Amino acid sequence: MTYLDPPGGHHGRPAVPSAEATAALARCVSVEPAKFAAAHWGHTPLLSRAADLPDPSGFTDLLSPADADELLSRRGLRTPFLRVAKDGQLVAASRWTGGGGAGAEIGDQVLDERVLEQYASGATLVLQGLHRIWPPLVDFARDLGLALNQPLQINAYLTPAGSQGFATHYDTHDVFVLQVDGRKHWRIHPPVLPDPLEKQQWGGRADEVAATAQGPAALDVVLAPGDALYLPRGWLHSAQAQDASSLHLTVGIRALTRYALVEELLALAAEDQRLRASLPFGTDVADPDAIEPELTETVEALRDWLLRVDPGAVAARLRQRAWPAARPAPIRPLAQADALATLDADSRLTLRPGLRWQLVPHDPETVAVRLFDRTITLPASCEPAARALLTGTVTRVGDLPGLPDDADRVTLARRLLREAVLVPALTG
Repeated sequence: MTYLDPPGGHHGRPAVPSAEATAALARCVSVEPAKFAAAHWGHTPLLSRAADLPDPSGFTDLLSPADADELLSRRGLRTPFLRVAKDGQLVAASRWTGGGGAGAEIGDQVLDERVLEQYASGATLVLQGLHRIWPPLVDFARDLGLALNQPLQINAYLTPAGSQGFATHYDTHDVFVLQVDGRKHWRIHPPVLPDPLEKQQWGGRADEVAATAQGPAALDVVLAPGDALYLPRGWLHSAQAQDASSLHLTVGIRALTRYALVEELLALAAEDQRLRASLPFGTDVADPDAIEPELTETVEALRDWLLRVDPGAVAARLRQRAWPAARPAPIRPLAQADALATLDADSRLTLRPGLRWQLVPHDPETVAVRLFDRTITLPASCEPAARALLTGTVTRVGDLPGLPDDADRVTLARRLLREAVLVPALTG
């Protein structure tokens, strides 16, 4: 999501999602986005059959079985981009990795013949981080992440006929399950711990999970190619391939929580001297009576501080946490360098797709472009031209407003092109 500096203020706000972002979400849910947000997001599962989705042909354009074979055999894949699971347990990587031969002796590369051995014996293959290495999923993850305004990850699960890779468990992030090939039987149970945090993994409640899994399922379905399933974090699930092998994609959504606000508030609370004070000399911290007056004073000090907290400071910390988790579209370094070399007033540029940014005053002489990994400062006189480029209201360098001549316009455009904020606009 791009961010704009609203009139009279310095804090960003989301722009309207692009058509690509809206289409990416529509591929995953069979209801309108507003209904999904109100009735399902973070609350209840949603099953969407292929016939009720915009493209009933399915998800093979994102990753097909042949594509998975390509990744497993010809791409020099390394750990941790593959996991192997069997009978609910992970198989040690040493059993399916090794050196890649002359010039590629690194010892953690995926070996196709050993992967075949594992898969043929009933193991599930988990291709991880595909939003970073497989082009169709790089684009899909960016678009869906912009629609949700959340960072996400994409894994693929390849399960032999009749096999189950993992026992009943829950995830600490929301997921979309997109069935690509084959059929898989899913049993869904309500949470034993609603809205678990990342540090509240299911293993710590294994007995509760196992007991709940023995009861009646909230949802007992077989996903066929083209079907999609949304599961909020915490919902128990298990999945078993049917009479043929299965391939599905799992989109994990790393949504920020209110507890993230608590964490950032507590980090900022270190600025308050009352909250940094030492406990009295000799305090027996194991004695509740000794701790009680200190606890009372600490809670009072914390309450006073919370009433004065600056929302802008909290937002800045959340930005530093969330933005780096969702990379913008890849750039082509060689093509970008060529564009730099030939840049002139007739060149046309556009914002790097998926780039999150804020344009804010920095000091009386400069403005700042905040990005996911750094901040760029520019002369204040560049603000109208920079805004025009970032918002896409101007693409031709020579048309940029607020600068005296084409030489200054080219200088600004070159800076933003070199910083990978802008990319050459597609023509034709």
